Amino acid sequence: MSIKQVYQAVIDFDEDGMPDLIQKELDAGTDLDQLLKEGLISAMDYVGKQFSEGELFVPEMLMAAQTMKKGLEILKPKLGAAGGSSAGKIVIGTVKGDLHDIGKNLVGMMLEGGGFEIVDLGVDVEPKTFVEEAKKHQAQIVGLSALLTTTMPAMEETVNALKEAGLTVKTMVGGAPVTKAFADKIGATGYSEDAPGAVELARKLAS
Repeated sequence: MSIKQVYQAVIDFDEDGMPDLIQKELDAGTDLDQLLKEGLISAMDYVGKQFSEGELFVPEMLMAAQTMKKGLEILKPKLGAAGGSSAGKIVIGTVKGDLHDIGKNLVGMMLEGGGFEIVDLGVDVEPKTFVEEAKKHQAQIVGLSALLTTTMPAMEETVNALKEAGLTVKTMVGGAPVTKAFADKIGATGYSEDAPGAVELARKLAS
């Protein structure tokens, strides 16, 4: 058994086989951080790169992310107990008035695969809820998603609400109609056009 097999399972979308592979590594005493970083995170980085190069598409990315998540479910409780390192805490959600969540879910899974702790608030989230949850979880980053042009103003409301609350949290925005120009206009810290880009951006913002 080796970490390489865990890495390969993510790339092969072997969701059913993943729990056993992780358990065998744990039984063998493999270092938890190493298993997370070299097995799961580096595999998701590879998947993200393949997606950016047009080799993989959203359905495959979702399958890889689902497989990675199966591994994380077993690893997470152990990481917590062992004080494993987290890349940072991110609160994510789809903004008020918007009920779309496929993109947000994918970004959340990719960020989790990138080593971040994710607090997912779901859809149709009020600005004040983002503020309360960012405070409660002491998040470094708040991620906002919108898929409708009509709900984009709620992004600005949320960014402003976080600033007015005096939080030093960074904000990242994304979604089909969202652009970098819009992100700059509303004062968001960063923008990404896809899930792999969101992981890269989050790493920059959290460092």
